[in-house]
Amino acid sequence: MTLIDWFVLSVCMTKMDFYVNHVSSYCKNYYCFFFFFICRPESFLECDPPLDLKGNKTEQEVKGYGCSKFGGWRFEDVEHTAVTCRVLEGIECCGSRSFLRHGKPCVKYSGHHFTTTLIYSLLLGFLGLDRFCLGLTGTAVGKLLTLGGFGVWWVVDIVLLVTGSLTPEDGSNWNTNV
Repeated sequence: MTLIDWFVLSVCMTKMDFYVNHVSSYCKNYYCFFFFFICRPESFLECDPPLDLKGNKTEQEVKGYGCSKFGGWRFEDVEHTAVTCRVLEGIECCGSRSFLRHGKPCVKYSGHHFTTTLIYSLLLGFLGLDRFCLGLTGTAVGKLLTLGGFGVWWVVDIVLLVTGSLTPEDGSNWNTNV
């Protein structure tokens, strides 16, 4: 900002009648131009979750937003979409109070923690506890009845878990908060 910008800003920020009467329209435009970010930080917004299109790519193309698939382990595998955001009450801002915000990842979290599941797999994996926690009930019962496939299934599940091949049944991503 130049010295003139700082002067105009200080004039615009004052509430004196003389300045407000003479430069009010200029101040409003100037204020909106330089402080437009007031409406955009996440802490001032309430955003809807990404729209689940349940695999319908055609609807995604027609609407221009929404998630046809959720999840992915690499950044390139994760779809990104636009979500509707609204500015919270009591926040002054320029422009529309409701708008589409682009670049939100199509990721769901459902409370599955990788670290917890790995500990369960190491300590009680031979009883199928790790698979029960992931929602894989059918295979968990089989693992429980065979005591982890006599140890083989137990070791295989630890390897699958560490390599990222054993994931939650509902397709959600691992929760990043430990």
